[in-house]
Amino acid sequence: MAVMNVNPTRMELFRLKRQLDVAKRGHKLLKGKQDAMVKKFMVLVRNNYSLRKEVETKLSEIMKYYDQAKIKISKAGILEALMVPSNSIEIVTKTKDIMNIKTPSLEFEEQEKIDLTYGFAFTPSDLDKAIIELADLLPKLVELAGVEKAANMLAKEIEKTRRRVNAIEFFMIPDLEETLHYIQMKLDDNERSNIVRLMKSKEIILNKGN
Repeated sequence: MAVMNVNPTRMELFRLKRQLDVAKRGHKLLKGKQDAMVKKFMVLVRNNYSLRKEVETKLSEIMKYYDQAKIKISKAGILEALMVPSNSIEIVTKTKDIMNIKTPSLEFEEQEKIDLTYGFAFTPSDLDKAIIELADLLPKLVELAGVEKAANMLAKEIEKTRRRVNAIEFFMIPDLEETLHYIQMKLDDNERSNIVRLMKSKEIILNKGN
């Protein structure tokens, strides 16, 4: 806490009282916003955890198929088989408003069903399974990317809001209260000094009258 560099006047006292009132109301609003954002963030985190667990489990299974395929066919054979795309997709990027924060919303649009473009005679079935399973998993991967980005953006906004809340709570409000106390003490001292001067003046006038 520190006393601000101000003139100890009644006008300044009134101005700082209004500023303190605004600071307290602002702190209350920001604290409410922070709490609401934390609740939204926890929902995203739970969703992200569930999606990531599902995706990682599925990817682990896909990698097992792919590893089996690598045993049965050369790397050159796999590259040749995968040279022609088996499908085309489109990812539509939109925005979603979360607590006045524009977060990305990714929508997966598949153009057509997957079509394995290589000949089956020289490729193992494990490679087919890996490609088909990965294609089925793609929408979840896109959804996970959107959720993770939204969670990261919300986390940054929560941190910014937390800093503002702390700055108001631990610096601005205490400084204003300390300064108001200082001004009030100064004004009270001045008032007592004026009363003492008036009493002395009155005493001098009375003594002259006698």
